[in-house]
Amino acid sequence: MLDYAISHIYDKLRLHFFLKVYSRYENREATLTTVETFSMEIIMAMNEPTIAEFAKTLNISSPNAAHRIKCLVQKGYLEKVQSKDDGREFHLRPTKKYLDFCKINQDYLKILMKRCEKRFSPEDYKKLNEMLDIINKELMPELDIEAFKNTSI
Repeated sequence: MLDYAISHIYDKLRLHFFLKVYSRYENREATLTTVETFSMEIIMAMNEPTIAEFAKTLNISSPNAAHRIKCLVQKGYLEKVQSKDDGREFHLRPTKKYLDFCKINQDYLKILMKRCEKRFSPEDYKKLNEMLDIINKELMPELDIEAFKNTSI
C-alpha cells in the first residue's frame, strides 16, 4: 500500500512539472531538450559538481559531458565557475534562468506542504517531516549525492 502511495505522489509531482514545462514549450519560453533537462536536474542534485564529477556520475565520456555542458552554457542555463581551491577545475552552477525554470516545481511543493500543514495535526506534520528526512538520509544510500561527488574520478 505504501509503495502505491509513494509511486502515485511521485507520478503526480512529475506530471505537474511536465505539464508546466510543456505549457512553456507551447509559448516558446523553454529551449531545453529532454537530455538537457535531465542533465540540469542531475547538476542541481549534485550541488555544483565539477565537469569530471558530472561525467563520472552519468558514466559518460569527458568529451560527451563537455559537449552537453557547452550547449547548456550557450543557452544560458549553466555557468562554469572556476574553483577557488584548484584553478584548473570548474564547477557547474545553474543560472538564474534555470533556477526560474525550476521554480515550477518548488512553488508546487510549497503549496503541497502548506496543504499538509493545514490537513495534519502539528504532531503528525512533524512526524511526516521526520520520516521523510529518514527516507532521504538513511534509506536511499545508493543515491547519496556526496558519495557520487567523492567517488574517485
